[in-house]
Amino acid sequence: MTAKVTLSFSDETIEEARRFAKREGLSLSAWMDQAAREKALREVFTAHADAVNRAGLDLEAAAVADAREVALVDDVLFRGRPRAA
Repeated sequence: MTAKVTLSFSDETIEEARRFAKREGLSLSAWMDQAAREKALREVFTAHADAVNRAGLDLEAAAVADAREVALVDDVLFRGRPRAA
């Protein structure tokens, strides 16, 4: 579903948006929709990262530890042979 809205932008902003939209082969509306969606997602992901940090969780360290564990299990189970896809 698409909503039609009226927005106001500075001359500089709208010219830059038009230039970026043209460069990407998009209509101005499609480019603005994509830019707004990306901004909203950045806000959500930033808020999530802040919450994770406040909780004291280190997801990167956990992911590295998981990868090491998988490698150890693979080594034991497959002894250097590639595992089936």
